[in-house]
Amino acid sequence: MGELQVEKLLGNPDKIQYINQLIKDIHALEKLLENDTFEKNVTRIGVEQEFCLVNKHWEPSDKALEILKELDNNYFTSELALYNLEINLDPLELKGACFSELHQNLKTNLEKVKEVAEKYGNKVMLTGILPTIETQHLQLEYMTPLKRYKVLNEAIKDIRNDDIELHIKGVDELNLKHDSILYEGCNTSFQAHLQIDPDDFANTYNWAQAIAGPVLSICTNSPMLMGRELWEETRIALFAQSVDTRASTFILNEKEARVGFGNGWAKGSVADFFKDSVIRFRSLLTTSFDSDSLAEIEAGEVPRLKALKLHNGTVYKWNRLCYGTNEGLPHIRIENRYLPSGPTTEDEIANMMLWAGLMMGRPKTFDDIHTKMDFKDVKGNFFNAARYGMAAQFYWDGERISSHDLLLDHLLPMAFRGLYSMKVEPADAERYLSVIERRIRSKNGSRWMVEGFRKLKKDYKTPDALKILTATMYERQEKGYDIDAWQLPRGDEYRTRKKNRTVGDIMSTKIITAQQSDSAELVLRMMQWKNIHHVPILNPNMDLCGLLTWTDVGHFLDEPEKLEERIESIMERDLITTTADTPLKEAKRTIKSNQINCLPVVKGKKLIGIITSNDL
Repeated sequence: MGELQVEKLLGNPDKIQYINQLIKDIHALEKLLENDTFEKNVTRIGVEQEFCLVNKHWEPSDKALEILKELDNNYFTSELALYNLEINLDPLELKGACFSELHQNLKTNLEKVKEVAEKYGNKVMLTGILPTIETQHLQLEYMTPLKRYKVLNEAIKDIRNDDIELHIKGVDELNLKHDSILYEGCNTSFQAHLQIDPDDFANTYNWAQAIAGPVLSICTNSPMLMGRELWEETRIALFAQSVDTRASTFILNEKEARVGFGNGWAKGSVADFFKDSVIRFRSLLTTSFDSDSLAEIEAGEVPRLKALKLHNGTVYKWNRLCYGTNEGLPHIRIENRYLPSGPTTEDEIANMMLWAGLMMGRPKTFDDIHTKMDFKDVKGNFFNAARYGMAAQFYWDGERISSHDLLLDHLLPMAFRGLYSMKVEPADAERYLSVIERRIRSKNGSRWMVEGFRKLKKDYKTPDALKILTATMYERQEKGYDIDAWQLPRGDEYRTRKKNRTVGDIMSTKIITAQQSDSAELVLRMMQWKNIHHVPILNPNMDLCGLLTWTDVGHFLDEPEKLEERIESIMERDLITTTADTPLKEAKRTIKSNQINCLPVVKGKKLIGIITSNDL
């Protein structure tokens, strides 16, 4: 999509032309298959590295376009959010020292970015979800101001006809509503590509689906969003909901999510797979067409399949099938989209090698996998891995087995065999798969992050803990240690300068509130029992409308007749409030000058936190 000037398809007068082009692309694809035109007998691998940009306070930056402009290099491209960029590396043939060569190319390009980013006071972070992302970083001003992102956002919203809902439940729970697809920008992945033989498409693609859960379980690196512990790989739930075109409804709706694992085994040919995608998913975008694919074939050219590629670019399968060309020949590849960015480049290359080795090392006993495993078990394995990471249990080959045992006893040896069959350098295979083995025996990125965050939370408020965690991750990445060797944060990796601190840095967000219609006695007793000094009061619209303080408790408990009233009759209505971005010094002055002990923190009329004299 980044190569095209796109427009919304909904309501577009050129919609008929686009549909015509899309159908011609399918016919052209069938002709390529019939004529045996696809490149075969060669297997290539490729990489897309997404990464985050952070400022000196370890918060998301907004300097992506400035950095990209100065890089002025075809290997780099923009992403949806202004705190993300992407590197696209040249593909390499899967043989010899291809993985260490790919690794060196990746490090070289990351060093180029770091050098430019430093000029803007930015640093480069490799992580599935940046811990310091907050709701303010999801506003439209953080969306990269390129037409294709604006058009995609509008197209998805037009179909939903509603705001985007986000509800993820793990150890903690996150429940938000938002007016753009910028949640997608929270996700940062390491996308691995593997060229496949189209003649064995269904068998190969189904095998990729079968191994997805076990591979993901050892690679998880995104356990948190906005200070909440959610899934071990929260990206899986977050991405699915961030571009979901299906609004909630009472009407029975069997539509499939645009981001997903699929609902059944692949059958038939590559063309059948793409036909199914066109049937299941409404096209969102169109572009200009200067020729059609059938005419290109008749002219002896390799068709570009612009319409089909544009449609496929807005259907986000975790194992996505892609059409492309290389040196004048068309090819088919699988794009692995579920691997997260980070924790280090060494970890990422190891993740990719495990996947590629398993893809090439499929035993004959697992041919026709669709006859040996139930698809729902395979899909369940994938989501178990996303939720529980290395603690997941899988259904595999008729048995229930732990992630640890499946990887160590079955899949690692299989990956070695697959790599050796492709003549990969034994030293490369040993180097990177040893990273996986050590990780299996210790911890992966998501587990390190959770343990580090919990340790920091004993001494720090959530905003500070998240910044220290991010600073620690950067420090460990720069040293180049694999995740299994990372020590937990000490706590001194970053200190927020006092003059820069805001209310949001220290406010409490876990607040007990009451409704204005609640019984006065119940609320006052609750404050007494729990030794709560301040209770914000909300109206039926969940807006802040009043406040009860500890002074009220003693006063009204001595007046039994008051206890029979509703809270709204005794609450304080003339409230002094503040906002999360208010400097802490200003909040201190407000509390002191008004001789109060707390400030409710609001966004508009909504309560988002509270700050008290004890916090200060």
